Amino acid sequence: MTIENPSRAELGALLKKAKRIAVVGLSNNPDRTSYMVSEAMQKAGYEIIPVNPTIDEALGVKAVASLKDIEGHVDIVNVFRRSEQLLEVAKEFDEIDSDIFWAQQGCMNEEAYQFLKEKGYTVIMDRCIKVEHALTK
Repeated sequence: MTIENPSRAELGALLKKAKRIAVVGLSNNPDRTSYMVSEAMQKAGYEIIPVNPTIDEALGVKAVASLKDIEGHVDIVNVFRRSEQLLEVAKEFDEIDSDIFWAQQGCMNEEAYQFLKEKGYTVIMDRCIKVEHALTK
């Protein structure tokens, strides 16, 4: 796979600038990785927007069914979905006002990566946003 992520310094700069993170696949179960990572980012001062049609809320925030249901600009879309679902999420991402597509650790899809890079987006795959935030503080 030919996926090139920004450097750690670039990731740090992106995270310092970002304020709003939409989390696709955020679970309301505190034992799930998506919950733990999003909770840490929320405690670090980011606004978290849960994107999951199967829950009402997570981390005290009302969930939306899809990215298209979010009002206003989103700095980062952080995706907790299986790799084979990334292209579908990437296409929806392209329809909203956002800058950065971030697929969590273990998630990669070259077709989704190429689709977004060709449109000029910043794309990060197979990286944990919580780990990168901790390493670039």
